[in-house]
Amino acid sequence: MNTFQKTLEIRTSPHIVSGIEVDVIMRNVVFALLPVSAFAIYAFGYTALILLVVATASCVLAEHLLCLLNKKESTIGDWSAVITGLLYGLTLPPALPLWMVAGGGFIAIGLGKFMFGGLGNNKFNPALVGRAVLQAAFPVAMTTWVPAFAVDRFHSILSSSLTFPFATPEFQVVTSATPLGAMKFDHQMTQTFDLAMGFINGSIGETSSILILLGGAYLASRNMLNWRIPVSVFAAVAILSSIFHWINPDQYPSPIFMLFSGGLMLGAVFMATDMVASPMTTLGVIIYGSLIGLMIFVIRIWGGLPEGVMYAILFGNAFSPLIDRIIQPTVYGTKKQRNSQ
Repeated sequence: MNTFQKTLEIRTSPHIVSGIEVDVIMRNVVFALLPVSAFAIYAFGYTALILLVVATASCVLAEHLLCLLNKKESTIGDWSAVITGLLYGLTLPPALPLWMVAGGGFIAIGLGKFMFGGLGNNKFNPALVGRAVLQAAFPVAMTTWVPAFAVDRFHSILSSSLTFPFATPEFQVVTSATPLGAMKFDHQMTQTFDLAMGFINGSIGETSSILILLGGAYLASRNMLNWRIPVSVFAAVAILSSIFHWINPDQYPSPIFMLFSGGLMLGAVFMATDMVASPMTTLGVIIYGSLIGLMIFVIRIWGGLPEGVMYAILFGNAFSPLIDRIIQPTVYGTKKQRNSQ
């Protein structure tokens, strides 16, 4: 006689899952970033290609080594380190020495991810953690810009990229300020078409806003990105800039300029939407995105730096647990139980 043993499994929510594996989501994010990366290489040539390779390779290597040191199975197969590397690389200026790029990649994974327990536990976007450390340690190199679409960009790489570790980099060609810098310090505006298409100077990820939005739309259509976050960021920046531009158009930039300039598109679509570092509820993500948009506007207009996307997103990441705590849905039956006591 056969005996069958039945097991009742009781566990916490969620009880219904999408069935999509983590590595599948991560691969799709990489696919969405490929057009942006390709345009960055087109704009800055071999220098941008090597920078992105070093940034991605350093993040993957850091993750693999830290897994080995912690006696854990390597997690590089989930593609999360590749995403961190690509995003981190896209936030950097093209002429940054490669040894700085590699160092920031190790910091992004070690400090921004593994210190908090690895994938699913990071409190801040790891790519921005790596960039923030480089910004503090090497402010001159991180704010030195070279012209996009140089004639010889596919014939050679910039000499500053090959600077020996801890040596002072020598920049061959230094260009004028980025559109945000020109706006903030010289009150000069860049054409909207150039901003939208990416025909500007700046970080290699300050590329075609159209490609960034198309990548975000692709992920949102597959339910792999919470569209409410970037929309909330865009709305907050647009509303605030519209109000101040209406008050004094000579002093404050238009909402179109604010939306398409700098790293706002890349940050709002691919970084602020970090599933771990953002709130979980619908109202929570709207507050979170609006807070980031507010901080971007405040830093750009009244801060000492022309750009504020990185600090605004890290600020939003820090407030994310508090937002979740305040905007907490009522557990079914809890209110009734309290009233009966």
